[in-house]
Amino acid sequence: MIDDKNQKIPLWRDDRFWRIALQVLAIVIFVAVVAIMISNLSRNLAQQGTKFGFSFLDNEAGFSISESLIPYKPNDPYTQVLLAGLVNSLRVMILGIFFTTIVGILAGIASFSENWLLRNLNRVYVEVVRNTPLLLQLFFWYFAVFFSLPKPQEKLELPGPIFMSKRGIAIPWPENTLNVWLWLIVLVVGAIAAIFIWQWRSKLMTEKAASGKPQIIALISMGIIGVLIIIFALGWQAPRVTATGSTEGGLKLTLELSALLVGLVFYTGAFIAEIVRSGIQAVPKGQWEAARSLGLKSGLVMRLVIFPQALRVMIPPLNSQYMNLAKNSSLAIAIGYPDLYAVANTTYNQSGRPIEVFIILMVVYLSINLTISLCMNLLNKSVQLTER
Repeated sequence: MIDDKNQKIPLWRDDRFWRIALQVLAIVIFVAVVAIMISNLSRNLAQQGTKFGFSFLDNEAGFSISESLIPYKPNDPYTQVLLAGLVNSLRVMILGIFFTTIVGILAGIASFSENWLLRNLNRVYVEVVRNTPLLLQLFFWYFAVFFSLPKPQEKLELPGPIFMSKRGIAIPWPENTLNVWLWLIVLVVGAIAAIFIWQWRSKLMTEKAASGKPQIIALISMGIIGVLIIIFALGWQAPRVTATGSTEGGLKLTLELSALLVGLVFYTGAFIAEIVRSGIQAVPKGQWEAARSLGLKSGLVMRLVIFPQALRVMIPPLNSQYMNLAKNSSLAIAIGYPDLYAVANTTYNQSGRPIEVFIILMVVYLSINLTISLCMNLLNKSVQLTER
């Protein structure tokens, strides 16, 4: 009798072999396709009398941009202007993700409001914004809203003070000093410490049935200290009107940045509102009833019971919306905001190097989206239930 255990499986019937072989074949095909594309690219560039490379980035840019957070002059190299465009893009992305999260969560929770008017106004907002092209909305915010602001001599003044005119929007802003940056570091460290204290409190309450009062007192104290630091230690500068009628001090936002930011926030916020609504609806109805049976009010039920459970459903699609916001920021070129894509568009038109510039664009946007995805995956992992 032949021992089946000692009988060797033929190679063509071994599933492990085919799994590895198919992966190797896919890699070989991919490398071959890339090699063919690079070979064709080199041949076509050689016929045009050019050579593939990024040495042109050291050449003088020769054009100006309307705004930049970092120093830039037209006689700087292309590297500097692309970096300025990248910083402008990152400013829109970071602020956009922050504000669109607030708008989306508030709009999603408003879907469950007991107030008929608030609930239906929110429904209209979500349906209209989600079914209107983003580019059209950017034009609306830029030309119909911000560009219709009064002239600088007749600027609109709001409490704060906040000044609004065709030259832009001036708002209060902290001073750019070393002390302010040190206080900001203190706030960041305090926020991280508060997260660890909150997790420690939750662990004590679930594993040892502790009250958690000492930790909550510490968190409240840290919150009060943080608010006092924000109000009194950051050296806020209020914008003021000069003798010539212009404004100085504070932070000045251009109409292009304001329109782009508001358009992206309200557009993406409408999609996030639907994600929040579906995440809340995914929580079993029994959780609502159990929370209400304990005598909790609607606000506490949402904040303490329903919303934490809904996060497990909401975070994966939120990742996609944040990445969409990062990519949609490239529409800034339509309203004249000098983001990375707008600057790159001028760069490849002047330098005659569209392939190299588009490779830079692809690498940058891919890196940004992978970073967003990594952060959201880490957040998703932290809110998932862990089995013992």
